[in-house]
Amino acid sequence: MEHINNIQVVPCTSSNYLKPFTVHYSQNGTKKSWDFMQTHDSVSVLIFNTSSHCFILVKQFRPAVYMCEWERSKPVPPQPEGEQGGEESTPAAPEEPKVQQEGKEGEEVASDADQPPASAGVTYELCAGLVDKPNLSLEEIARQEVLEECGYDVPVTKLRRITSYRSGVGVTGAKQTMFYAEVSDENQVGEGGGKPQEGELIEVVKVPLHEAMTFAFDESFPKTMGVIFSFIWFHSNMSPKYKISTNV
Repeated sequence: MEHINNIQVVPCTSSNYLKPFTVHYSQNGTKKSWDFMQTHDSVSVLIFNTSSHCFILVKQFRPAVYMCEWERSKPVPPQPEGEQGGEESTPAAPEEPKVQQEGKEGEEVASDADQPPASAGVTYELCAGLVDKPNLSLEEIARQEVLEECGYDVPVTKLRRITSYRSGVGVTGAKQTMFYAEVSDENQVGEGGGKPQEGELIEVVKVPLHEAMTFAFDESFPKTMGVIFSFIWFHSNMSPKYKISTNV
């Protein structure tokens, strides 16, 4: 997770997870079109360890986040003389990353000096997974993800459904269903970390209960909205049980 190299950016011609489409439609008599991505629904799980009073999160490298940070960190090339200023001047396009395309010789590969550190693409997330097993219920899929990613064996009956919502509405519109699970040290049967044979490299992270709300709003820890929302939900719904303050 610490070292990312040999980056190649190539067209996505086929995928088991994403399918791009353009939809044409009329709205109130106006013809419109929109590009969207068809993908799987998903589940996520807020895990709270009652033995150590901490939340169990996962930490992993996300290429999409990394590439966005790479684009953001690159300086904008200076504009030619005579084109600066004025309302009609067009900003120069950001420089494309040096990448290697498959099947071509002589292409450049980004050097370590060109690219940001791997940490730029590492995010803190809830344990989560795709809904891609039609023979399993959402609860059963969530249970499998908790076991694989975090190493806790949680009975399906102990999973509490928090809510469901749409994610990435401008691009995918897929539905994610969030669950809550209380575990103890006795439920831990493995180290977690995901499935290495499927390319998963996941680090299990513990966030102490008394630091959770500070963590949620600390921008120095890149995280998903699911983490922030679930921590707020916990403090609104479970704090009386654990006699904690909900002050941020």
